[in-house]
Amino acid sequence: MDIANYLKSVFSLEGKTILISGAAGGIGAAISEGVAKAGAQVALCGRTLSKCEALADKLKAEGCDAAPFLLDVADLDSIHACVDAVTAAYGKIDVLFNVAGINKREGLLDVDEATYDRIMDTNLKGVFFLSQAVAREMYKRRSGNIINIGSHNDEGMLGGCSVYGASKSGVIALTRSMAVEFAQYGIRANAISPGHILTELTQVTWDHPTRGDYLRDRIAMGRPGTPDELVGMAIMLASDASVYMTGQAYHVDGGCLCGGKPWEYDTAYKA
Repeated sequence: MDIANYLKSVFSLEGKTILISGAAGGIGAAISEGVAKAGAQVALCGRTLSKCEALADKLKAEGCDAAPFLLDVADLDSIHACVDAVTAAYGKIDVLFNVAGINKREGLLDVDEATYDRIMDTNLKGVFFLSQAVAREMYKRRSGNIINIGSHNDEGMLGGCSVYGASKSGVIALTRSMAVEFAQYGIRANAISPGHILTELTQVTWDHPTRGDYLRDRIAMGRPGTPDELVGMAIMLASDASVYMTGQAYHVDGGCLCGGKPWEYDTAYKA
């Protein structure tokens, strides 16, 4: 039995062109590297072109096919220019990962209009219009796959995440709308909702004197996740292994939403 060839036939991304927004961020870079090493041609798109260029150089040095593109998802002109550039370079876009996202932690009563608009423009409006632009290209071939990045906060809430949580909840509703409307065009849409992931930006939360312990107590596995632990789900959803999956949000959260750590109970089997 040839296990390697069987797994390759199911999960390989060879021949697929994948556009990733926020490609050089903590989660974006892990997904970018994972899908590139699974054989995809990867368009690394982001606001800071130098970071995308550095990631592209790293991946190409490892034998992967990757190229950098400028993209600000909060700017419709930038969206259309990026999609046009990627399509011109590769001739098609098979998979879109909507990873770009921002947050500012502050109380609901403290949020001003500028902060609200900045988060919503990136996290929800940007996902909507980038997906629309890419789906119009996918429509021409009656084939495509859109994968959005949600969050623990699309279902479970923390203090100080009102606008972010609303934007990510909107992303999940939008994912379902895409699945319903786009299935007739051969386009699927799903979401990955990461739990509490340790990145450069979230390190301050895990180092906080109370917030880190608060989160650990609410995660069954008792620890933060890493960006690399999202890659398996990303590859599966991008590959033909998930060909009958659409309209779903998959939480990769170490057992946070399911209830976290149990309370004390009687058992002969001690940890």
